[in-house]
Amino acid sequence: MKDTDSVRRGKSQNHSIKLEFQDNEFLPFLYGHHNSNLTAIEQALDVSLDSFGNIIKITGSEHNTSTAKVTIEALYKRIANTTTTERDISSSMVKDALRWAADASNDGMKAFANSDGALDTWRKVVTPKSAGQQTYLEALSRHDVVFGLGPAGTGKTYLAVAKAVEALKAKRIERIVLSRPAVEAGERLGFLPGDMKEKVDPYLRPLYDSLYDMMPPDMVDRMLASGQIEIAPLAFMRGRTLAQSYVIIDEAQNTTPVQMKMVLTRLGDDSRMVITGDLSQVDLPSGQKSGLDDAVSILDDVKGVGIIRLKGSDVVRHPVVARILTAYEKRDQS
Repeated sequence: MKDTDSVRRGKSQNHSIKLEFQDNEFLPFLYGHHNSNLTAIEQALDVSLDSFGNIIKITGSEHNTSTAKVTIEALYKRIANTTTTERDISSSMVKDALRWAADASNDGMKAFANSDGALDTWRKVVTPKSAGQQTYLEALSRHDVVFGLGPAGTGKTYLAVAKAVEALKAKRIERIVLSRPAVEAGERLGFLPGDMKEKVDPYLRPLYDSLYDMMPPDMVDRMLASGQIEIAPLAFMRGRTLAQSYVIIDEAQNTTPVQMKMVLTRLGDDSRMVITGDLSQVDLPSGQKSGLDDAVSILDDVKGVGIIRLKGSDVVRHPVVARILTAYEKRDQS
């Protein structure tokens, strides 16, 4: 694959780049059904993509043509690096490539093209969808305790659960422990009916959803029944030592400093812990300091502890979510 030099076209300030691909076998996957992948890139970057056999001509502003070039090259390399049965490029993968191209270095785009950091769970292979998520996964591999901070939709909890499921599948741990504080999000729900499990399940539903997305439902149910997977409110952690475990504390912005210290000191031999939260969505009573904020300020330089801050560009939900978060951030800054 090669490209020609960019050329400036008169007063329009438009640039044109030609990409030439050596292997025509991969082009149908790259282009998509009825050129749907090329159309998605055109719309996202406001460029024009014209294909002629094994050549794509990119026309647009200098910055956008460069971004489109990097995006297309990364997608082509990713197709070339995968098996025949996995070469179809979905619309979500095109969005991932665009996200990486907007926020990643050359090494980052190489990581996307090679599917670096892929996590093999029972039901699917989970890959990082942005440069920030790649950094987060690297921290999960490198540190015993990781704090994952960031806004909603950045994959903090989902990737942590994927890492835990991968470790359980590879038998590097004996169990997964998932927990979060049972704090109402600005509402008063009153007394909930049922036994203890039924009372706390609504608070823990996002963790269940992640598990069922990565494991067969009957396997999740068996492991929940046997205790190989444990989901419990944070209050149940006191007095325990969690050995041979992958521990995930979700929505940690709603812990108090006392609760955070308590849960951090539960870690036993051959265990790892991930604490996730969004400091912009604290639901504690007014005036109560967040245990997550407190812990991050105290543990910033502690060996074995990693602190990763994801941002709006790492949001992998509907594109409008990232724009909504940006609007709120601008309001808060002003």
